[in-house]
Parts: sequence; C-alpha cells; structure tokens
Amino acid sequence: MAVMNKEGKNSMDTSKYVRYTSEQVEALERVYSECPKPSSLRRQQLIRECPILSNIEPKQIKVWFQNRRCREKQRKEASRLQTVNRKLTAMNKLLMEENDRLQKQVSQLVYENNYMRQQLQNASVATTDTSCESVVTSGQHQHNPTPQHPLRDASPAGLLSIAEETLAEFLLKATGTAVDWVQMPGMKPGPDSIGIVAISHSCTGVAARACGLVGLEPTKVAEILKDRPSWLRDCRCLDVLTAFPTGNGGTIELLYMQTYAPTTLASARDFWTLRYTTVLEDGSLVVCERSLNSTQGGPSMPPVPHFVRAEMLPSGYLIRPCEGGGSIIRIVDHMDLEPWSVPEVLRPLYESSTILAQKMTIAALRRLRQIAQEVTGEVVFGWGRQPAVLRTFSQRLSRGFNEAVNGFTDDGWSLMVSDGVEDVTIVINSSPSKLVGSQVNSSNGLTTLGGGILCAKASMLLQNVPPALLVRFLREHRSEWADCSMDAYSAAALKAGPYGLPGSRGGGFSGSQVILPLAHTVEHEEFLEVIKLEGHGLTQEEAVLSRDMFLLQLCSGIDESAAGACAQLVFAPIDESFADDAPLLPSGFRVIPLESRTDVSAGANRTLDLASALEVGSTGTRASGDSGANSNLRSVLTIAFQFTYENHLRENVAAMARQYVRSVVASVQRVAMALAPSRLNPHIGPRPPPGTPEAITLARWICHSYRLHLGVDLLRVDCEASDSLLKMLWHHSDAIMCCSLKSLPVFTFANQAGLDMLETTLVALQDISLDKILDENGRKSLCTDFAQIMQQGYAYLPAGICVSSMGRPVSYDRAIAWKVLNDEDSTHCVVFMFMSWSFM
Repeated sequence: MAVMNKEGKNSMDTSKYVRYTSEQVEALERVYSECPKPSSLRRQQLIRECPILSNIEPKQIKVWFQNRRCREKQRKEASRLQTVNRKLTAMNKLLMEENDRLQKQVSQLVYENNYMRQQLQNASVATTDTSCESVVTSGQHQHNPTPQHPLRDASPAGLLSIAEETLAEFLLKATGTAVDWVQMPGMKPGPDSIGIVAISHSCTGVAARACGLVGLEPTKVAEILKDRPSWLRDCRCLDVLTAFPTGNGGTIELLYMQTYAPTTLASARDFWTLRYTTVLEDGSLVVCERSLNSTQGGPSMPPVPHFVRAEMLPSGYLIRPCEGGGSIIRIVDHMDLEPWSVPEVLRPLYESSTILAQKMTIAALRRLRQIAQEVTGEVVFGWGRQPAVLRTFSQRLSRGFNEAVNGFTDDGWSLMVSDGVEDVTIVINSSPSKLVGSQVNSSNGLTTLGGGILCAKASMLLQNVPPALLVRFLREHRSEWADCSMDAYSAAALKAGPYGLPGSRGGGFSGSQVILPLAHTVEHEEFLEVIKLEGHGLTQEEAVLSRDMFLLQLCSGIDESAAGACAQLVFAPIDESFADDAPLLPSGFRVIPLESRTDVSAGANRTLDLASALEVGSTGTRASGDSGANSNLRSVLTIAFQFTYENHLRENVAAMARQYVRSVVASVQRVAMALAPSRLNPHIGPRPPPGTPEAITLARWICHSYRLHLGVDLLRVDCEASDSLLKMLWHHSDAIMCCSLKSLPVFTFANQAGLDMLETTLVALQDISLDKILDENGRKSLCTDFAQIMQQGYAYLPAGICVSSMGRPVSYDRAIAWKVLNDEDSTHCVVFMFMSWSFM
C-alpha cells in the first residue's frame, strides 16, 4: 500500500506540471485574445473543439489562463512603470533647466537691486547744481528718438533677417529671462500634470509660457501645433499666403489669421504674421512667429473691415526630442490684443495673461496630450465612433456657436430691425449651407420653400457667481430654463416636410433628460455627450416628431479650480441616426470670468441641492458660511440660439426667438441669484461643504444598516465624522447604488464607481430604473431575493451580467443587497453593491 501510495503521489505531483507544445500554446493564445477569462463551460468546449488539447485536464487549462492573465498584468505594469520613469526623468531635467533659469533671473534682479541702491545713494549726496545739471541732461536725453529696428524690405533676405531676430527674442522668452514669469494659479507640476504653466508678471501685452512632456515625435508635434484651427477654438481661419525655404534648411511663411470675438460686445481680432520653422544645432525643432508691422518692416496687410488688428509679439514652440521617445516642448504665447477697442468693463478679457494661458497655451498642450493617448489606445470612446470623428463633432459645435455669436457678413449674416428694445439682437442668414452643410436644405425643404437660419443673441454682466458653477447647473437642470416646445420646434427642423411655430401643447415632451456620455478629454475639462429628452403623450398632429428628442452637447470649463477658464454649454438637435455628417445648428451659453479668481474652494457638489434654492424667497435661507467667497467675481454671459425659418414665417420666428431668449435670460438671472453667495454675514470666510446634508445622512444610514444586518463594517474610517463616511463611500472601489422602494424602483444615489459602471451622472441617475440594468435572469432572481432582503435585511446575489445606460454589458463576480433603515428604523431604500465588475 505504501508503494502504491507513493506511486500515486508521484503521479499526482507530475500531473501538476504540464509542458505545452507550440501548437497548444498557439491555440490557447487565440482563445485568450478573444476571451481572457473563459468560463468553465467555454474551457470544456475548447478541449472538445481542439484535439491537440484533449490530453490536458480542464483544471490545467484554467491554471494556464490564470498565469497568462498574470503575465499580461505584469507586462502592463512594467510598461507603465517604464513610462512613468521616463516622464519623471524628463520632468526632472525640465525642472533643473527651469531652476537654472530662475537662478539667472535672481542674479539679474540682485544686480539691478544693487545698481538702483547705488544710484539712490549717489542722488542723496548730489548738490543742487549737479541736480539741476542732471535735470537738464535728462531733458536733453528725452528728445533723443527711440531706437528703431532697421527697415527691411519684403525680399527673402529681409524676411530672413526678421525671422532670425524673432527666433532670438523667442528663445530668450522660452529659456531666458526676457519676461518675468510667475507660476499660474492652480497649476502644480508633476508627472501627471499638463505641464509647468507660467504667466507674465509685468510686460507689454499678455503672455503665457508652458513646459511639458508629450508622447509624440517633434515633427508630429510641430505639425499639430501649426494646424491652429484644429485645436484653438477661437481661430476662425489661418491662411498661408506665401512660403519659401531658407538657405539654412528652415521655412518662412506669411500668415493671415482671424479669431472670433468671445462675446457680442466686442470685435473680432486678426493677425498678420511671419512664421519661421528651423532646427537648432542641438537638434531642437523651433517654430516661432511674430506680427509684421511698420516698425519691423516687410510686407504689409491692409485692415480688414469688422476686425481689429492685434499684434503677436515673438512667440512659438521649442520642441526637443526626449530620450526613449516623445518630446519636451516649451510654448510661449505673447500678444497685444488692443484692449482699448473694447468697452472698459470687458478689458480684463484682453488684459489677462491667465485667460490667454487657458485659451491658447494650455489648450495646445491638452490637444497634444489627447492625441498622444489616442495613438496609444489609452482613451476609450463610446458609441463606436473614431476619435477623429468625435473631435470633428466638438469642433463643429464650437465653431457653429462662435459663428452665431460673431455673425460675420461674409458668411451671409445680416441684422434684422429690432422691436425698439436693444436687449436681444436678431440676425438672419439666407445661405445656411455655408454654416451647417447642404443636408439641412434637403431635409426640411428650405431650398424649395425658401428660408434660412435666424439667430437671437444677447450678452449680460453677472456678479458673484462662478462661471463653472452656473454652467454646471444649466447642464444638469435643463428644465429650469429650457422650453420643451422650443426644443420640439428645433427637432422638427430635422424632419421631412414643413413645420409650424410652437404653440401650447396638450402633451408634448416631459422635460426629463438623460445624459449619455460620448467622449471626454484626458483631464475631463471638456465633455461631449448626447442628451436624450424623453417625451410622452404626443398628439396625432405631432406624429412627425419622435417620442424622444436628442441633442448633441459640448460642455467645457466646469472645473471651478481652473483660474481664468471659460465655461461653455453648446448643444444642437440631432436625429436618431446621428450620422457622422449630420447637420448641426448649435445654440448655447458662454460665461467668461472678467477677473482672476482668488478663491477656488467652492463646494464641488453645490448644484446637487440647488433646485430648491430657485423657489421664490429662498435666497435668504442659505447658510452664511458660503458668503464672501466670490464677492468680487464678475463675468460676462453670452447667449445665442439658432432656429431655421421659412420666408413667409420669418417675422413670426423672429418674434418667437426674441421672446424666448428674453425668457432664458430671466431664468439665468434667477439661477445666478440662487447660486450667488449670501450676503447675510460677509465677515465669515468661505467653508467648502463636504456634500449636501441629505447625502451625508444617507451615507450614515447606509453604513449603519450594513453593520446592523451583516455584523461587520462596510467602511473602515478612523474618524466618526459623517463627512468622512461620505467621502469613503464615494471613493469605494465597488459599485454602490441606492434604489427606491416604489412600484417601479429607480436609482436615487450611487458612488463614483456606480456612476462609472452605469455610465451616467448623478442627475441622470434618477431616470434609470432597476429593471433597465438587469437582464432577464437578473430580474427573475431579484423577484425571489427581494422577499429575503425585506425579511432578513440582506441577501447575497450570485455572479451575473447587467447593462449600463449606454447598453454595454457589465459582468460582476458577486453582489450583495441590503435594506437601509432611517433614524426611525423605517425602511428608506435598498442598496446594491456590485463587486469586481468590468465591462465585457
């Protein structure tokens, strides 16, 4: 028996180690590429279908897949660590160079300080006669003309002279001490940051500088940055009028660029510049640019009507190849935007280096970083759309809104006669194909019946309300300002056949919205999403409309910590097909801060409970702890709404649009008053709330009920403070969702993992019912488990599959549900916690 046991043991030991042939490994790798985690049924099926695996036990197949997943995880982690190491090495080099530059700046300041001290000492001991003599001398010196640059002609040699001078001045700004740079508020350097961003302390015009790392080669970086209309949302056009090579291997280009005005209260800007591209001795690629004017010499460009000629001082990009791939880039933007040409209240828009940094410098770095991550496949996009297509949608929305705000005559816009009140401007365009494409003409019959596009726009000054907070509220609470009949009218423009003006509707659209995420940028500063407006009760006459309407929406600048950032909400109606070339007619809001914000500690969750604050008389009931945070904050709000019209209804549509914009303005003013901090106690400083009182109470109930039913703690919190419980619950790795106990259970709250799993937001969460995310087996299982949950207090749920709000299947290893009791021990809701979930 001992021998037999020993032999049996030896045979069992040898069975633990299986040497796979190359054919077997190839077969397993093919399956792994399709499904890295096959089920037991799939593994047994694999053995039956592959004869070369018939001599291997299913348990060994399972072990092979486990080891393969482990190796893949280790490989990815090693690759990630190598990438982080390269970033840290390059960042360290960048910081050392920045430190050297600062040391030079300190030395220069010390020298200037000593020189000025010596001058003051000499002046204090000077006699009256010498003082008079010095005054005469200085008076004579004032008559000396200011040194001017030698005039150059438009020949290649003259332009090359200007280009070399531009290169030298740009390099002094990028790596030297030509400009006194200070760190931009809210920008902290690090391996995961956008870069090191600085703004000018005191110089002519406005200036910003950034240093960063991008995972692209220098030539690709230069190609992207030169294509300014693709990433600079304010760029209307960039024309290369002439280009020629230089003898040193570089290229000189003469450019004419037009930029949009950010609001209806100012004129657009244009630039006439020279751009010089060359390679330095150390292998760095340089693209520098400056304006051409009478001072510099060279060819001139006559003024263009409706544009103010601005000046670009030596600016550009210094791109150095990085060891191990990628590039280190330095960006300098230096401009004189002619602030004298705008009303005094708007001059901060043109005198703020922070705003320039957000609109140009940081935007360039973000575009580079976005494309680099798209190339590596790190960015996941929804709805099966390619990144380039989604970027095009964002550009078209932003460009269409800018065109509506500016209303250039060369695009076909003309001003309509007002109704005597100048608060709303109406412009019309009888050539809509120039703006939205030929599809809109063929779809609604504008070509045959005659018609065009009408835009109603207005601008207003806001006080004491953060732009990011206002736009976030407008995004999440559309029903507070939008008219469903106007949404229906806009949607009708995409349908075949003529349509009438909106009137009173017996049924119509309910106004409830579902936000369907489509794409977002790397730092989540911009969101592209589809808004589903759910309708009901449509009459027979409204059969031309679908039950649900859809909007393509672009939201940006809702991060309250971003100093000088413009907040914007732009949307356009789309049909169910949502084709890549779908016509877009954008409308929306833009809020631009007029002054740099000194305190950015406003609560991130203030919009969660603001609907109640919009009731009449409720503005005085807010806590005084919020007062004083934004007491001096001013911003300018621009609203533009576009509508299609038929010629015989033009006056009616204009009156309707004018009245609608006035109602929207009134709603926004009411919202702004509700969002503005209370002035009841201006001496108390701002204290950012950790969350709404309702959310804090709910977190306490959830954790208490879990401990009551299961005997263990859900969260391990050292501090018993309720806000700590809420923060821990919000950042919990498992998806936690609260569900109501109504006849049709709907979700009322979810943590961040739960929102990610359902691919939705806190606002849109309340429009998702429990039965929508469960498959048929899950719904059957829930019916049997629900009684156990209500009787026992909890129930363990087996592994299964559910569906996100975007229709993507989500698998989870196990789940647990428990009922939540309030302070009176009554059942408040049911909580579901899905563990180890992942998209399939």
